[in-house]
Amino acid sequence: MIEEIRFNEDLWAIIVRDSFNRSGITFFTDNDSSQQLAYMSHAKGKMIQPHFHKPVPRAVDYTQEVLFIKSGKLRVDFYDHNRQKFDSRILLKGDVILLSKGSHGFEVLEDLSMIEVKQGPYLGEQDKIKFEVK
Repeated sequence: MIEEIRFNEDLWAIIVRDSFNRSGITFFTDNDSSQQLAYMSHAKGKMIQPHFHKPVPRAVDYTQEVLFIKSGKLRVDFYDHNRQKFDSRILLKGDVILLSKGSHGFEVLEDLSMIEVKQGPYLGEQDKIKFEVK
């Protein structure tokens, strides 16, 4: 239900499968991760105290992306520092992936609808380096 993709000791991605189900709050990321990913499940009537988030300066070294698969099928390919593919995973409806580090690419295997969340601001072509697969 939870998969970690690692290259050496570095965490490249976390996949939360649609079948994951646990009561309460489950964080999948460490507190020092620049993108936090959690699952929350509460019974009807649960009150979450109103709050706001204070402005806190943060340094972001890598843009991290979270993809929510609404429908379809997506293959995610993971590449090492030499741009060589070392792993792949198939995502289906309801799956969520946090892409936390390293290189990745995608192939849409069935018509796809997904939502992406990442840190901003987005700098366009200055924000990423594209490469050809060897």
